Amino acid sequence: MPWLGLSVLIPLTGAIVVGLIRDRDSARRRVSVLICLATMVCTLGEWASSSMRLTTETTSHVPVLELMFPHSLFAVDELSAPLLPLAGLLYFIIVLTTMRTKLNRFSFGWTLTSEAILLATLSCRDPWTIVLLLSLATIPPWIELRQRNRSSRVYLLHMLLFVGLLVSGMLLTPANASAENPAILGGGLIALAALLRNGVIPLHCWITDLFEKATFGTAILFLTPMTGAYAVIRLLLPIAPDWGLQSIAILSLMTAVYAAGMALVQHETRRFFCYLFLSHSSLVLVGLEMVNPIGLTGALCVWLSVGISLLGFGLTLRSVEARAGRLSLDSYHGLIEHTPILAALFLLTGLSSIGFPGTVGFVGAELLVEGAVEIYPLVGLAVVVAAMLNGIAIMQAYFRIFTGARHVATVPLGARLEERLAGLILIALIVGGGLYPQPGVSSRYHAAVALMEHRGVAAPASHHASTEIVTGVASEIK
Repeated sequence: MPWLGLSVLIPLTGAIVVGLIRDRDSARRRVSVLICLATMVCTLGEWASSSMRLTTETTSHVPVLELMFPHSLFAVDELSAPLLPLAGLLYFIIVLTTMRTKLNRFSFGWTLTSEAILLATLSCRDPWTIVLLLSLATIPPWIELRQRNRSSRVYLLHMLLFVGLLVSGMLLTPANASAENPAILGGGLIALAALLRNGVIPLHCWITDLFEKATFGTAILFLTPMTGAYAVIRLLLPIAPDWGLQSIAILSLMTAVYAAGMALVQHETRRFFCYLFLSHSSLVLVGLEMVNPIGLTGALCVWLSVGISLLGFGLTLRSVEARAGRLSLDSYHGLIEHTPILAALFLLTGLSSIGFPGTVGFVGAELLVEGAVEIYPLVGLAVVVAAMLNGIAIMQAYFRIFTGARHVATVPLGARLEERLAGLILIALIVGGGLYPQPGVSSRYHAAVALMEHRGVAAPASHHASTEIVTGVASEIK
């Protein structure tokens, strides 16, 4: 089956179909849920088929899809294989849990379009095609801001700067550039574009503005996949010198600690989630810049675990906001009596994002710290400090939102069937990945070794022995 082509064509075609439905918002929602479900099934099929073949060149495509998705441009490797189902799950859950009160604000057509662009980006290898897709991905959020009559100036200026830096950097980067023969100017521009897209300080104000003015679902969908980190891996990691990667790691580490501290003092739930996301995404960047097997493996594991955890965390805040409006963190709201399922999901996903034992984030966080300490002991200490601050912020927000008072409501506020289903899926992934982490760690280790070889760094002397060491560490941690 041409899973890769179908996973991109189904949401793209679905966006057109949804746009033709004029009568009811609920009909568009039902159709969108089915389309996202079919897309997620295709991404799972591509992940399974890619893990059963030795090389991506053995992929079989029907002639039409072969012309639209040639192997020279689109192919799934060990890095992107699990990212596709993660993206499919992200869109499926957000669309599934969208409440009726939000249907007139949330554009299903543009959401499906952005899903097709995201899946194409995560399966693309050609640098210029990645640049094109990253540029196209900035359009749907801007259109939503314009349709809602919200100011898009901050977002538009930053995205124009991002695209300009990315294109200029690619134009100034020769084809034979490598880590030994780096393109200083071109690589520097690409690095600035990646830092801007990831929200590294002081280039992060557009993210807080987007969370403030766009719908919560759109902001989550645009940022949680961390396509900026994917751009770093595909465009910058093969050509950047060591000192360039170290500079990015230092800036990312400063952002992780700064954003964790800012999450502690926020007065509103959206901005709290925004800074929490910035801290975690910066920690992923810190690990990606450490070109050693354990640190890079930890970063790739954290990328997946944070994507799952923050999806559930954002889903909980979005559901609470849909019931009670935007909440202030300056007072207690006592919603646990009305929404005990959402309270439990909030606590579990929040603790998983900081690497709590027994959750999917624990092994990745431990490997990230171990890889950082192996190179720079102070970096490992800073990673631990960021995780500590994030944990305090999460517990503080939990007590403010769900405890401390008795909330009086005239209508039922309990979790709907769709939210319970989404919660069960996320709980299964978080707990299952925490109790049995070896397959995920082994897969991320192979991807890390492939990235090191692509950069020109020699792989460990004994590949199988190193695999056993990493999976053994994961087993001992478990």
